[in-house]
Amino acid sequence: MEISADFEGGNIEVVAIDPGGEDRDSARLRIRKDGRADFFQWFCFKAAGRPGAHWSFAIENAGASSYPRGWEGYDVVASTEGPGGSPDAWVRVPSSYADGRLSWSFAAAGGEAWFAYFAPYSPARNQALVAHTAESPLVRHEVLGRTLEGRPLDLLSVGQGPKPVWVIARQHPGETMASWCVEGLLERLLDPQDAVSRALLQRATLHLVPLMNPDGAAAGHIRSNAAGTDLNRAWRNATPEASPEVWFVRERMKATGVSLFLDVHGDEALPYVFVVDADNVPSVTPEMVERRQRFVSVLEQTDPDFQTRHGYPPSPTANLDIGSKWAAEAFGCLSMTLEQPFKDCANSPLPALGWSPGRCKRLGAACLTAMLAAL
Repeated sequence: MEISADFEGGNIEVVAIDPGGEDRDSARLRIRKDGRADFFQWFCFKAAGRPGAHWSFAIENAGASSYPRGWEGYDVVASTEGPGGSPDAWVRVPSSYADGRLSWSFAAAGGEAWFAYFAPYSPARNQALVAHTAESPLVRHEVLGRTLEGRPLDLLSVGQGPKPVWVIARQHPGETMASWCVEGLLERLLDPQDAVSRALLQRATLHLVPLMNPDGAAAGHIRSNAAGTDLNRAWRNATPEASPEVWFVRERMKATGVSLFLDVHGDEALPYVFVVDADNVPSVTPEMVERRQRFVSVLEQTDPDFQTRHGYPPSPTANLDIGSKWAAEAFGCLSMTLEQPFKDCANSPLPALGWSPGRCKRLGAACLTAMLAAL
């Protein structure tokens, strides 16, 4: 068996590969840390060997990862098509977590397979999404600036309505479900036969940054950019040197104003889809709370994968370094963080797939109905 992670978004280190017989191999692995930060959780790699072989894998440093609770009740995703194949090809492989090790087995009928923490969404796929979306006459594409490694930070602006809506995704690059969610949102938004999208674009202009952290995504990071910065803790004091991605977006948001801000993420530990509100910012108003309540109520009815019973415990104070908190305070707008699981939805389980690209995309599409109601 050969294991490689030398591609965009790849991350794994091989400790040893132990031949177990004619048709059995086992691999001992470790997840590599983010380049200039100590975060690590994301993995993605390709295995190749004899067709029909039975493989066993163990990630030996899982217990020391950034979010060890994320392995409890978690199953690895696998595909025989790889990151360039169909998103529906990623399925769950029963996995176990014990003594700090994440383990699973796989029968490689075709002799190769890819394994990942969640279905990957590479910078190349993001660029293809941007290029395809920019072909629409409704869309204006611009590059807000360049990352520390010279990659473009793309902004897609859709429609001409008076209310500015901002949607950003992948501040944490390993939370690839955020990109799948935005892909689904864009597909529905640009459907000329969709009445909700048409009504929304009469009322609003949507500004979307589908990949906030291109450098981290290319490097296979879970949380940080090329400078080792957690972008979602940099909004109050963003700088071009350490957090240019946030700095560029903040400046553009100041120019457009913001009526609604949605920051799309994934949560390693909680098996639920939920939002984190900004009801605790110093200048919160009853109108902001009422609009947030309307948004979540409509989203819960539109997509029952979303729920409101489980989430983070409320905090009496707001951390304004976080994007959604900063935006709420800066603009007095409806502002939320949308969280999705790496596991399955405990309230709506699909064990063979868990939370999947298709479910992410449907959630993104459903968000448009909730936005329309909130506006």
